[in-house]
Amino acid sequence: MISGDILGERARLSPDTVALIDVSTRLHFTYGELNRRALQCARVWTDLCSLRAGDRVCILSENRVEYVDAFWAAGKSGIILVPLGTRSTAHELHQILADCGPRCLMYSARYEKLANELQQLMAFEHFISLDAEDESPKAMSYATAIDRVHPDPFSTRLQPEDIFCLLYTSGTTGRPKGVMIPHRQIAWNAYNTVISWQLRQSDRVQVYTPMYHAGGLTVFMTPLFAIGGSIVLHDGFDAAEIVQAFGDYECTILFGVPTIFKMLLDSPGFASLDFSHLRWCASGGAPLPLQLLRAYQERGLIFRQGYGLTEVGVNCFAISDEDTPRKPGSIGKPMMFTEAKLVDHKGEHVGGLEAGELCLRGPHVCRGYWDNPAATAQVLDAEGWFHTGDLARCDEDGFFYIAGRSKDMIISGGVNIYPAEIEKELLEHPAIAEVSVMGTSDEKWGEVPVAFVALKPGANIGDLELIEFLRPRINKIKLPRQVIFIEALPRNAYGKVLKLELRDQLPNPNSAVIGGSDAATPER
Repeated sequence: MISGDILGERARLSPDTVALIDVSTRLHFTYGELNRRALQCARVWTDLCSLRAGDRVCILSENRVEYVDAFWAAGKSGIILVPLGTRSTAHELHQILADCGPRCLMYSARYEKLANELQQLMAFEHFISLDAEDESPKAMSYATAIDRVHPDPFSTRLQPEDIFCLLYTSGTTGRPKGVMIPHRQIAWNAYNTVISWQLRQSDRVQVYTPMYHAGGLTVFMTPLFAIGGSIVLHDGFDAAEIVQAFGDYECTILFGVPTIFKMLLDSPGFASLDFSHLRWCASGGAPLPLQLLRAYQERGLIFRQGYGLTEVGVNCFAISDEDTPRKPGSIGKPMMFTEAKLVDHKGEHVGGLEAGELCLRGPHVCRGYWDNPAATAQVLDAEGWFHTGDLARCDEDGFFYIAGRSKDMIISGGVNIYPAEIEKELLEHPAIAEVSVMGTSDEKWGEVPVAFVALKPGANIGDLELIEFLRPRINKIKLPRQVIFIEALPRNAYGKVLKLELRDQLPNPNSAVIGGSDAATPER
């Protein structure tokens, strides 16, 4: 039977192996110690708070060992963990709380003000401070509470379809939706990542992306706990600290989104790093610019690109070190027992190098959205295929390439234009730091591309010069109608571009085009 209590199983096999190193405290925790802590956390919920399997507990905190406690406590008790985004407002989080109906909130001192605002809105039955030394009328002290319970194992084994946690989407397409992550999905993603990415017990990987996100929880923490490796836990992203810890703890894999890899590359200590212990780098969350890939390859480093979604597991494809250089830009082939297909807007299969919506099916797919059968039916069809909303291509060797989001696709004069194709070419310009392309309404063509461009420090270039740079590289119908210069692209905590914020800056459809002429979008 598949259970999400991976920590418990690993602690049974190798209790004395170091599982976690906390950078902020420099403390080391073995699997046996973490397992005991997770059991104590679960017993606080059940014995002191009278929570039962299926109840929801929210956590509002930076990355820390108590977050790890709570995550694995959910895997032992059947109580559902609901991580809350620390960058969200009380108003935004209230929508999540109203949706999932939690009985308990755990919070850190760093977010006490926000936690108090939520308590006023929600009136949690149980309010647990991760930092308070003593009990108070307002909150229970976590440190005090775990000393009052015994780390007794749970006698009831949870079922594969029991919900482990609810991970809420950003809500860019409407109200936030709680993705129901069952034990099956947690376990399968971990095991399949170990096998398909060929992780080792000797691997040591930094975790600095937020643990309220699927990436922070399951990209490498759950797989490494399955194989018996170690994570180096940061409480947040600090490029200098990450570079220092990478060397100090001789990490073997470096993971991040492209934005993080760019920031690390620009960090003063990066150039002098010893990479002899690094096996490979792994990028996910967004397409990896080729110029950034080349910058790392020039250091002799192997770069793998990953792909996943909260709803289908953060690791769905794999590519070998040998295939990486001969298939630049590819996310690889589907992992073992992962089915993938590409379909058009009618649901018909597309072949060749044609782009289609990527659909995935397998034991790594979620159960749908919490208390939202209508939203679930939009993405999970009757045959079990999850429609990702991402556009992809598949070459003759079975390697997949992400082309962009289907909802971001621009239809101009009946022609499909994929923003990622334009972005890739613009990033080849030496003056450009980052770029995002989207469509805007046009009276003649229906939609036309607009490019948001952030320049590198000290760079100076005009919009027409960028269009001329693009002209020999892409079909003329893909040339941006306008170039809008901004200081930096708005991003969420995981580094993804917030396109809704950019959309608010789109020009009036009837405003003048680049240079006051039609040079950017010539007659077709």
